[in-house]
Amino acid sequence: MSFDNAIKALSLDALKFVKDNDVIGLGSGRSATVFVKSLSTFVKIKNLHIKCIPTSMQIKLVAEKGGLSLLDADQVDKIDVVFDGADQIDKNKFLIKGGGGALLKENILINASRKVVIMADKSKFVTNLNRVVPVEIHPSARNIVSRNILKIGGHPTIRILERGYPFVTENGNIILDCDFGTIKNPKILRDRILNLGGVMEVGIFTRKPDVIYKAKSNGKFDILT
Repeated sequence: MSFDNAIKALSLDALKFVKDNDVIGLGSGRSATVFVKSLSTFVKIKNLHIKCIPTSMQIKLVAEKGGLSLLDADQVDKIDVVFDGADQIDKNKFLIKGGGGALLKENILINASRKVVIMADKSKFVTNLNRVVPVEIHPSARNIVSRNILKIGGHPTIRILERGYPFVTENGNIILDCDFGTIKNPKILRDRILNLGGVMEVGIFTRKPDVIYKAKSNGKFDILT
């Protein structure tokens, strides 16, 4: 089942949230990549002056290729809007993110932004969050955090690349993918994990998006606000 046509269509529609002189946060992943390509063309056609903050090297390379002007988050006083994807979205609009490993910077931008626009395909929408939760941790805390995750009901697995090496984030940390089964209270679980020493970020995002695009397999999309 392909959602590619719908992702392209919604990325064009989402450009209506871009204004001249905006500072824009760029999420990572498939949906964000499609959006950034649309944004690059849009900026050139409309002759807009915008600044963009990428959340990963992956999306930075896409933005650079498109000729977008880039900044770091600590160079700006405000972020007008963030465009990002999600790994899962529940009935209350809580998110699981971090499948690509950029959860720390993504959450920084999402919580600092005036408006958050999330783009995801229909398969990502669930009643309750139930996929593994990425937890970014300091490498020296791997065993300690793993034991503590077990104590609060999770089953941690260190993220490993295909060649057998541990996945290392752009911040120099590692990721534990933690299975908690069905998550009925994401806020409480997020807080419990964050309180564990050595945890840098948790892939449960509790800042609710202002706009959610839901791509459908027929090439169309819904807008949830």
